Amino acid sequence: MSDRPAPLTALRAFEAAARHMSFARAADELNVTPAALSFQIKSLEEHLGAQVFRRLNRAVELTEAGRALYPGTHDGFAALQSAWRAARRVLDNATLTVTAGPAFTAKWLAPRMFAFAQAHPEIELRFSASIRMLDFDRDGIDVAIRFGHGRDPGLFSAPILYDWMTPMMTPKLAETYRTPQSLTGAPLIHDQSIAYLDPPCDWAAWFRAAGVGFAPGSGGARFNQGNHAIDAALGGAGVLLGRGVLTQKELAEGHLVAPFPMTLSSETPFRFVCPNGTETRPHVAAFLAWMQQEAESIRRFESGRRFVSASKPVE
Repeated sequence: MSDRPAPLTALRAFEAAARHMSFARAADELNVTPAALSFQIKSLEEHLGAQVFRRLNRAVELTEAGRALYPGTHDGFAALQSAWRAARRVLDNATLTVTAGPAFTAKWLAPRMFAFAQAHPEIELRFSASIRMLDFDRDGIDVAIRFGHGRDPGLFSAPILYDWMTPMMTPKLAETYRTPQSLTGAPLIHDQSIAYLDPPCDWAAWFRAAGVGFAPGSGGARFNQGNHAIDAALGGAGVLLGRGVLTQKELAEGHLVAPFPMTLSSETPFRFVCPNGTETRPHVAAFLAWMQQEAESIRRFESGRRFVSASKPVE
């Protein structure tokens, strides 16, 4: 038995078969015949001097030697695949893959995609909307838009937008609810996607800031994604403590109105994050500059507002 590892082709056949627990599925993945895959595994077993699979009736299972071999081979081939994708991305300045939360993707990025495409026809922009924290290398991500005061060790990180919250409703509902006090009788919509913010930026905080002695109960529609809460407000289901960054289009088109100056400033940023050093690559730098320019568009919706920090008590 040699200390030198078996050939990569044999190790690759073993890893696929152990991952699928099926010679047939492994052969299909590797685009070889089941006989060829069996030959590679037999070659590996001869090289090792022990069986790695126990052949059963229409099934296989790992032997003790196979169980010892699998984790390292699986991690090794995953690392090789990740390195290959990373090298391909370094050479690709024509495709940009961006991940962001579903609400930010739907309400901020998607409506502006045409403008970016017009300004940069040489770049193909791809979105991956997910509340899961995706991995740059494993998931093939170039840029992440993340909300919150996160730590980004080893990454380039720049704040792009700061969110704020104020009551928003349809123009029809605004005819009924004309004062902050009147909102105590309104159906309130709760955006639970920002419930983790500390200090809270919720209805209770806004009523305190507005000087209204009212503590909202547990009633009212609650949504765990901000875009769904906005859609409910657009449908006239109630009054939303709307987020300025996510509602620019609805406010600009008059589908929602924000009639009260009192506004909570969350002081929480949307951050532009990418692997350190890649921010200077042409397509990443172009997207960063475009986002910084687009971020200025929110300024006109801030005119005339009275901002109160959610982290400070109201005097």
